[in-house]
Amino acid sequence: MDLSVLIRRADCVWELPRTGAMHVPGILYATEALIGTMDDKVVEQTRNVASLPGIVRAAYTMPDAHWGYGFPIGGVAAFEPTTGVVSAGGVGFDISCGVRLLRTGLRSADVRRVQAELASRLYVSIPAGVGSEGALRLDPAAMDAMLAGGAAWAVAEGHGTAADLDRIEERGCMAGARPDCVSALAKRRMRDELGTLGSGNHYLEVQRVARLLDPVAALAFGLAADEVVVSIHCGSRGLGHQIGTEYLREMVVAAKSHGLRLPDRELACAPIRSALGQRYLGAMRAATNCALANRQVLTHLTRKVFRSLWPAAQLDLLYDVSHNTCKEETHVVDGRQQVLFVHRKGATRAFGPGHPQLPEALQPVGQPVLIGGSMGTRSFVLRGVETGEAASFASACHGAGRAMSRNEALRRWRGEAVVAELASRGILIRSPSMRGVAEEAPDAYKDVGAVAKAAEHAGLAARVAELEPMVCVKG
Repeated sequence: MDLSVLIRRADCVWELPRTGAMHVPGILYATEALIGTMDDKVVEQTRNVASLPGIVRAAYTMPDAHWGYGFPIGGVAAFEPTTGVVSAGGVGFDISCGVRLLRTGLRSADVRRVQAELASRLYVSIPAGVGSEGALRLDPAAMDAMLAGGAAWAVAEGHGTAADLDRIEERGCMAGARPDCVSALAKRRMRDELGTLGSGNHYLEVQRVARLLDPVAALAFGLAADEVVVSIHCGSRGLGHQIGTEYLREMVVAAKSHGLRLPDRELACAPIRSALGQRYLGAMRAATNCALANRQVLTHLTRKVFRSLWPAAQLDLLYDVSHNTCKEETHVVDGRQQVLFVHRKGATRAFGPGHPQLPEALQPVGQPVLIGGSMGTRSFVLRGVETGEAASFASACHGAGRAMSRNEALRRWRGEAVVAELASRGILIRSPSMRGVAEEAPDAYKDVGAVAKAAEHAGLAARVAELEPMVCVKG
């Protein structure tokens, strides 16, 4: 990246000054080394986002940012409801992709004794890969009920407990969902996919708590050194992708009639208060509920596997949070509270201590922020901090961020070699696609430890625990 276009405001804070059509500046949170891993397209896309109508304060990019569709991945932008827009490109195709973390109460030695058996049982029980299908079949009535009810619907259907809902963003059900705004094709694509990981960078990973970085917060989160946890990373599958595809197309066509001049057609958007904007929000919220239900069903399947080996295992849910969303939230702008529509694309909500939407047990320390690695690399649990509200509308990074394209990764690695190398380090990979493993090779991503540290130094979130992989079921 050309650093000459940026003004360094602090060790991990860079400003892209207002120029041309920009309504607000861009703010990039990263160390100089991480900035160096970003291509110039990140600056271009940040500048374009800052030029959208109704944007408030700044267009933000997180330490894991890289080039995306319209918005950079790792992008955050908030819009006021009167003149602002909602952008399908600002949410992305994998609507409500997110991570949930389960605490097992087991120690790493417990898992090492049956590691291969656990890996095999998870692989058999957790459908993964392109076009993967689950055991559930949703008829039209059940589909609409799931899209309206999210994880709360899944729990009512027997896939979990009511206690899970208190630890899920929006308590497991996104208000304002409109199944009637979801096309028949999108619903058809989801009919057999509930309870599946999908492909790409999605995974279910068994991990060990390798290090506690904030023992007080870790205690509040119920995390202990050497405890085994399970991370589930996936989203709304084909339904979300279809919604993104259809509404992006419609927004591009309708832009002129709404008086919108798009700096990039990939930034397709509609006024929040327009009929199109409202329909998209209704469909996007339904896809959010789909993702929450999907991760809930996968949790139920994971619990079954663990209990087949450890009958007393509970797998309590620590937290579930999405990182591809647009949320209506109240934030402080210029000293007063204001309702905003906050787009987070490849960025995680990170409410600080005392936020009213957090469960009572988490109020003293802040929201868990779950930062995923890539098969052979570390993952992190962070927490929301008080400074995050002013820094980025209470948003943080979501993972390591790609350092190279999937095509470049395929040129460099073979999936079989990656699996063998990780097995030599005690990490077992199970995947239906060796091509997919090569595309997601650990070295295709940035250093997740550097990303997490940069988020902490920038005042976005604070590190709590470091996790190491043991078993990964990869899509």
